[in-house]
Amino acid sequence: MSNVLQIYSIWLYAANAYTRTSIRAIPGNTIVTTPAGASKKTLAGLAPPPLKPASFLATVRSTKGNPFEIIPLQAYEQPFYLSKWLLGPVLMVNDPEGVRRVLLDNVANYPKEEMGDEFFSAMFGEGLLSAPGAKWRTHRKVMAPSFGTRTVESYAPAMVETTVAFAERWDALPQSSEMDIAAEMQALTLKIICRTMFSSDAEELAAHAGQALDFAQASLEFGLLDVLPLIGPWRIKRKQEAIRAHFKGMDAAIYRLIGEREKIHNEAPKDFLTRLVAAKDPDDGVGLNANEVRDEVITIFMAGHETTAVTMTWVWYLLSQHPAEEAMLHRELDAVLGGRIPTVEDLPHLPYTRMVIEETMRVYPPAPGISLREAKEADELCGFKVTPGLQVLVSPWILHRHRRLWDDPERFDPTRFAKESSEKRPRFAYLPFGGGPRVCIGATLAMTETILILAVLAQRFRLRLKEGEEVTLQTRITLRPKNGMMTILERREPVAQPDRGQEPPPQQAAIRQPVGRF
Repeated sequence: MSNVLQIYSIWLYAANAYTRTSIRAIPGNTIVTTPAGASKKTLAGLAPPPLKPASFLATVRSTKGNPFEIIPLQAYEQPFYLSKWLLGPVLMVNDPEGVRRVLLDNVANYPKEEMGDEFFSAMFGEGLLSAPGAKWRTHRKVMAPSFGTRTVESYAPAMVETTVAFAERWDALPQSSEMDIAAEMQALTLKIICRTMFSSDAEELAAHAGQALDFAQASLEFGLLDVLPLIGPWRIKRKQEAIRAHFKGMDAAIYRLIGEREKIHNEAPKDFLTRLVAAKDPDDGVGLNANEVRDEVITIFMAGHETTAVTMTWVWYLLSQHPAEEAMLHRELDAVLGGRIPTVEDLPHLPYTRMVIEETMRVYPPAPGISLREAKEADELCGFKVTPGLQVLVSPWILHRHRRLWDDPERFDPTRFAKESSEKRPRFAYLPFGGGPRVCIGATLAMTETILILAVLAQRFRLRLKEGEEVTLQTRITLRPKNGMMTILERREPVAQPDRGQEPPPQQAAIRQPVGRF
């Protein structure tokens, strides 16, 4: 569900990269290195990190793509990386225990930087991504039942039906048709979230949502003028006002739907909007007003479909580049499903399918940076003495490639997420959706949706990267392919297996509750 990025904060960090840096090693830690003779594919965005900080011009150019790619190797090897520039130092925390202290144990000392929250507010109002502490706690409590296990399971049939209809459209295409799989996954996840959130009232919202999100993504590009003392605040304010203006059409549609649901009560469809309108605080019985419902609907709607779409896009990309892993996925799907349509009851029997998705989110985290924070009081992180006012950044992009945490981190290897390996891993080494008190309320929903999409489509299709297609990364609200991703669609026939009473494959993995952001 994805987990959303503060692009302005990322730009600020990237801008630091060209200036003087200092690193401190912690004795006794061992850096994991690539085994001798191991083969490695260079994937998009995964060239070896630069040995030195980028030049000023390279830093400016990086803001149009994925600025995390210019961060030097030292950040991937040490528990923290301190960067200094004209507006002050930024401490990147790259150690699981340090991250835990920032996001959980001492989270009150590290509030989010205001500029990022203002951009989120322009898009989402005061939804879970940007609501202040007291309001966030109230809304989280009111909304929790709408994301419980039974509620998520009730959405699964709509997810599968929508994906099957999408697959039938693919079936009607000529063999070896070209398609932009990034655009296709955006369209599919938009249809799914419209169906689960708004039932049959989704068409108008889908159109408004696509336009608003495209504009918001395009607006989140920053340069030097945006940080200058006088002109910068004016430029930022204009961006925020323009984003709000582009959400007016979606706002009007949502308010109309809220009003209709309030009138029909018990006759309303049992979708997310109905549940949210009816939700009450278990302590005082107070629900959300229309403005609060609007903010939460837009937050879940926009963040949810976008993060699932980019995750599925990168799944197809990685499978196209790794035929052995793709074949293993097909064997599991054939063994468990044998060509039939999956149900939520199949999820415990698809461990490798889940592992493919989890490893994809390690290699290409939906949100490669977690919001910039500012220390309120003195503290210590990874042996570094934090002073009040110091800016602190946690980056899943770095954590997921850190040499102390992952063996051969640029390699795609779903077996990293086998049960026994995951149980040994530090909790805050892997943050596909973030962490701490604001873990993603929709993470289980997102994982359920992504597994079901992959189980439906990968049984019937393969996707090959179009010859000569160059894939580059762009970080805006999420990490996406900058210019889309052209692929070739190939059909496959599922291999029906003898009925063994739904016997799970040998690599059975326990169903894990994902962790995340919001």
